[in-house]
Amino acid sequence: MTAPQDPRRRRVPEPAARAARRPRQGTAHRPDRRPGPSGRPPQRPRPGSAQLLRLGSPRPRLRLISLGLTLVMLAFVVRLLQVQAVDASAYAAKANVNRYIPVKLSAERGSITDRDGVALATTVDAYDITAAPDLLTPKMAKTHDAPRQAAALLAPILGKDRADLEKKLTDNPMSQYVVLARQQSPQVWNQIKDLKNALDDAAAKGKGTNVLAGVNREAHSKRVYPNGDLAAGILGFVGADGRGAAGLEQQLNKKLAGKDGKRVYAQSGGHQVPTGDVREQPAVPGSDIELTLDRDIQWAAQSAITEQVDKSKADRGYVIVQDTRTGQILAMANAPGFDPNDISTTDADALGNAAVSDAYEPGSVSKLMSMAAVLQEGVARWDTHVEVPNRLPRADRAFADDIDHPTWYLTLNGVLAKSSNIGTILATEQLAKNSKQKNRILYSYLRKFGIGQPTGLGFPGETPGILAKPQDWSSSQQYTIAFGQGLSLNAVQAASVYSTIANGGERIAPTLIRGTKGPGGAFTPAPAPKKTRVVGKETAKTLAEMLGSVVNDQQGTGAKAKIPGYQVAGKTGTSNRVDPKTGHYRGYTASFAGFAPADKPRLTVYCAVQNPTKGSYFGGQVCGPVYKKVMEFGLKSLQVAPTGEQPKRLPVSYSPGQ
Repeated sequence: MTAPQDPRRRRVPEPAARAARRPRQGTAHRPDRRPGPSGRPPQRPRPGSAQLLRLGSPRPRLRLISLGLTLVMLAFVVRLLQVQAVDASAYAAKANVNRYIPVKLSAERGSITDRDGVALATTVDAYDITAAPDLLTPKMAKTHDAPRQAAALLAPILGKDRADLEKKLTDNPMSQYVVLARQQSPQVWNQIKDLKNALDDAAAKGKGTNVLAGVNREAHSKRVYPNGDLAAGILGFVGADGRGAAGLEQQLNKKLAGKDGKRVYAQSGGHQVPTGDVREQPAVPGSDIELTLDRDIQWAAQSAITEQVDKSKADRGYVIVQDTRTGQILAMANAPGFDPNDISTTDADALGNAAVSDAYEPGSVSKLMSMAAVLQEGVARWDTHVEVPNRLPRADRAFADDIDHPTWYLTLNGVLAKSSNIGTILATEQLAKNSKQKNRILYSYLRKFGIGQPTGLGFPGETPGILAKPQDWSSSQQYTIAFGQGLSLNAVQAASVYSTIANGGERIAPTLIRGTKGPGGAFTPAPAPKKTRVVGKETAKTLAEMLGSVVNDQQGTGAKAKIPGYQVAGKTGTSNRVDPKTGHYRGYTASFAGFAPADKPRLTVYCAVQNPTKGSYFGGQVCGPVYKKVMEFGLKSLQVAPTGEQPKRLPVSYSPGQ
């Protein structure tokens, strides 16, 4: 018999179906999808019953993320192809603009020298002296009057006013840059640098402060003219932009300037990268220009004409010295001149080269061309008799000589010696039977002598002069042109006329450039000048003898041009001057032209003075002495031996009835 159990400990059997539906402890509850006894899946819970949690499939999300990543990567690839392949050069260029800094390497300007290599224009190192005013404030300089102290120290070195320097240093105290003086020599900067070092040493020992700590320099080149105003009209000057602004500096600027170079370096933060790329294209220096000028003869010519212009109270004057054998110009002097080292105070009218830019009527020095035509055409000889009345009625007027006189009985040589206007008209009338033909013949000779056309120098501002066509000559002009009025020329053209006769009748175009010397040092001669046969050698020899009578004969007008020991051939000129401001005749042009030695010519000297207002205005009196000084100096400078023979004296007049 079994013992009765405690009713509290009694287990009641659980129905099998309920036990089967109870989930196992520790596992998630999932709906049972197995079919029931009837073969159908169990029914969904009814509303209001407990909801069962169900997780979705991850595949759609993964596909969406993969698609997004693919699109992003595709965009990167496209952009990368664009940057590295399609637009690579453009982006590289943009990067280089910021990464690489180009710096111009200025070419050194070539020098201009005389025929012996003496520098007339050259380039030297120079500095702009600058300062940083913000370093001179009381806070930075540790003293309340640093600008005043700095100005007092710098004023005597820079040659500036102390108050002006102090004003520059105090006008804008917070500025980091101000220019105190421009174009200072290296010696000036060395003085400032030594003074700065001394102040630094004193400050290091506790003795004061360096008030020049903010003073610095900027390197530049400076064009200098060692001889001051010598040949300034020829040389010209260089402008602030470094380009030639006048004279040969302007004409030959391209050759003188050379070609600037370039240096490109990598930078970062405004500083050069020490290990970065550096590309450099060196500058090509300009060529040196060697002139035909002789510095000593140029000095003599310039001194003589300056003295005479001052003495005569004239507007201006010029002297040309030419080698008769080569056409080379040894001197071209102007007065007044200017100093190309400082043109700030120079009158603008004096900055050019009046010897080639002034066009004026030559007067009687032009008679040599008329005589050359008469002799070369064979219509007269040096001893042909010419009866010269006091007045000669032609066209609409009566022509006269410079003085009233009884009838002169002159040889053709005497017409030139006494510079007779009437005698010259009568002689040129023999060139042809009618005026038109005579005018054409005379015109052809004037052109061959170089009148009315450029000299060949190619100088900036050069005038070719004025020579109208013969068919355009007025009724009076066809007579006045024969004695030097009604046409115009410049001083170089006038000198060339006499050099032509001195050279045996062959004109050599004037030259001013002897050659160039490139950066490598090789000398290249200038092209040979053009040569033109104007008259024959016999005609030229006769004319040289006739010009000797002008200087040596008692009746000649050029006695003041005599040079002891040398035969001199020359001609005076005195012409009415056209005032460039009014266009009317006012005053005179005094001139003298000639060559020496007359028997073996070496030099031609031409002098002209415009509008002399004090003393004489005749060419022989005003320019004769200038000619003598310059010619005498030139002959001695070139060591030309004195003439061994006395000049041939040709008769100037004849007796009536002979």
